[in-house]
Amino acid sequence: MGDQGMAARGSKNAQSRTSAERARLHAARTQWHEGQIRRRVRDNTIAAIVGSLIVVAAIGSQVVHAQVTAPEPEPTPTPSVEPSTAPTEAPTETPAPVPSDAPAE
Repeated sequence: MGDQGMAARGSKNAQSRTSAERARLHAARTQWHEGQIRRRVRDNTIAAIVGSLIVVAAIGSQVVHAQVTAPEPEPTPTPSVEPSTAPTEAPTETPAPVPSDAPAE
């Protein structure tokens, strides 16, 4: 493409070479682009399959674990002595001492 001077201008041979080079480059880019699309589709399909297998394996392991482990026994109430609180009367106010006329001893 770069070695086209004044002599190459208008030459049918040079124009056909340039056109053929452009067509070749376009076909190569198109082929590369289609390959990229196929690779992305393939990679996405593989990722979806692997991801779903991981999810299925996780669920399966949880189910197996739940079936293998013994369930916890039901708690039975044990008799225990609970402190009984007797109802207490509300504190009553003690009357204030009334001064008397008797001499204090």
